Amino acid sequence: MTSTNLAYFSNDAIYACLVIFAIAFFSHAFEVSWSVKNVAENDKTEFDFTKTQKAGRIGTAMMTLGFIVLAVAVVTRGFSAHRVPWGNMYEFSITGSMAFAGAYLLALLKYKLRWLGLPVSTAVLLTLGTAVAVLYRPSAPLVPALKSTWLIIHVSAAIVSGGVFLLANTIAATYLILDRMESRGGRNEWAKKLPSLEYLDQLSYRLVAFVFPLWTFAVIAGAIWAESAWGRYWGWDPKETWAFITWIAYAAYLHARVTIGWRGRRAAWLCLFAGSTFLFNYIYVNIWGTGRHTYSGL
Repeated sequence: MTSTNLAYFSNDAIYACLVIFAIAFFSHAFEVSWSVKNVAENDKTEFDFTKTQKAGRIGTAMMTLGFIVLAVAVVTRGFSAHRVPWGNMYEFSITGSMAFAGAYLLALLKYKLRWLGLPVSTAVLLTLGTAVAVLYRPSAPLVPALKSTWLIIHVSAAIVSGGVFLLANTIAATYLILDRMESRGGRNEWAKKLPSLEYLDQLSYRLVAFVFPLWTFAVIAGAIWAESAWGRYWGWDPKETWAFITWIAYAAYLHARVTIGWRGRRAAWLCLFAGSTFLFNYIYVNIWGTGRHTYSGL
């Protein structure tokens, strides 16, 4: 294929992903709505897939297929431009969506997380839709500042870290919603099948603890790259500053849990705050910020 054909193929694959993840969304929505009556009388906090097994399996299969097609779209986008596909906000968004879906599917292998399929598919759909409708830019060569091996090292670590961070924050948000329900007298009928608060609290912590070293490496790799490109390790550029703020926020979250013993509601709010700094950096700084890291292409 020529570069132009590869670029068109990547675009078509993204459109296919929108359809696939939409099917996943409706499958998981059906699973959630029709499995309400399947909760055991003893308030067992696990899914009972007796009547919704097929819908759940279809949702998981579509999430897996969507991840594969999205990976193909990202790779062909890179081949079309003869570089890694992380040169602007559109490319970072589709790769970030792939990392988010991949983090969910990997976690699904070990934990009973199929209930997360609905919010994850929703988030991926919104991100891909925004990328196509607002952020899309034609495939083109990198700007000079990005032509470095450190692009692969730094950005790949940041993308993977972001995907796992967002999964942890989705779980933390679920914790707060369920905690609020229980503080008001008990969970709604549909929420009784979701995991216990303790389970959600521990899972969110484990995900952050697992990926925090990788985010640390991403920040350090960015500093080394900055020295190579601009002759200084740190310049308090807005993106550098907010990446460091995110590091501090997640470090504070881990410190609060391990040293102070924070659990539950306080830990969940701190986790969400840390995640909000990452999203602020991704959205606001990339699009409206100034400095040497504004590569949105908008």
